[in-house]
Amino acid sequence: MSVDWLEKALVAAWTLAGAGLAGYIATVAREVTYVTLADGRRQERAIPASFKMLLPFAGNLRNLVRRPAFARHVSDMDRMLVSAGFEGLLDGREFLALEILSPAVLGVLWCLSVFALGAVFPDSYFTQSRFELCAGGSALLAFQPSLWLKSALKRRYEAIAKALPFTIDLLTLSVEAGMDFISALQRNCESRKIDPLNEELLRMTKEIQLGLSRKEALRQMAVRCGQPDLKAFATALVQADELGVSLGSMLRIQSVQMNEKRFDRAERKAQQAPVKMLGPLMLCIFPAVFIVLLGPVAMQALKGFF
Repeated sequence: MSVDWLEKALVAAWTLAGAGLAGYIATVAREVTYVTLADGRRQERAIPASFKMLLPFAGNLRNLVRRPAFARHVSDMDRMLVSAGFEGLLDGREFLALEILSPAVLGVLWCLSVFALGAVFPDSYFTQSRFELCAGGSALLAFQPSLWLKSALKRRYEAIAKALPFTIDLLTLSVEAGMDFISALQRNCESRKIDPLNEELLRMTKEIQLGLSRKEALRQMAVRCGQPDLKAFATALVQADELGVSLGSMLRIQSVQMNEKRFDRAERKAQQAPVKMLGPLMLCIFPAVFIVLLGPVAMQALKGFF
């Protein structure tokens, strides 16, 4: 009798713990995270629910992530987070703590889930390959933060590359019409929706208004963002300022070059499209075509045999 009571108590305790964890995850997942732009506006930034769940515990690893052995990695993560647009939301030390906590905490939860499913389904794959599942899931969770950051950085770079040619065209028309460069930047930032490129230009404009020289603001934007096309554009403007070249002429040259790069990217993606379509064709369309064409023939053949 006491054994049955103990088993029921353990089941109830595990059920309450699972319900509490599920409630905590659901609450954290609904939280909205923001970054503050240069003009004081807040812009939403999406981070994984696992990060939101683990961030409150990142402070417990404060002494570990401050060790000199991690200084270079923290510096690289700081740079990548700023380039990806997460400055003020995540820093390098917090991200390093997430890289440690993700396999340590979520990996343990994953392993417990695998063993629990193996106990519920004794003859399933969860029982036969439980150790492989635990190792694979833990390894995936260990690399998940860095993969997410690289993916976010790639998306931001692509958004900047997509918006840059049109923005340079507007700046070229404004400057050639007699407007100075800073006023043209301000007009561009006010008239366009907030996107990654507009965020960088808005920050550069505010820095110039606060007293930073245009050359230094352009250099800082190039270093901060790291996107190759934007870096080349900023470098060209700095050189034009140093050499005394007409800003309108330089913008016109940059406009032509950026549009050529945009057309090259479009042609490259068009050439890659048939190769990318081959997989869905082989997996989805060809089997259906074979069934439609060969199905009646196979049925007639089977009728002949039987």
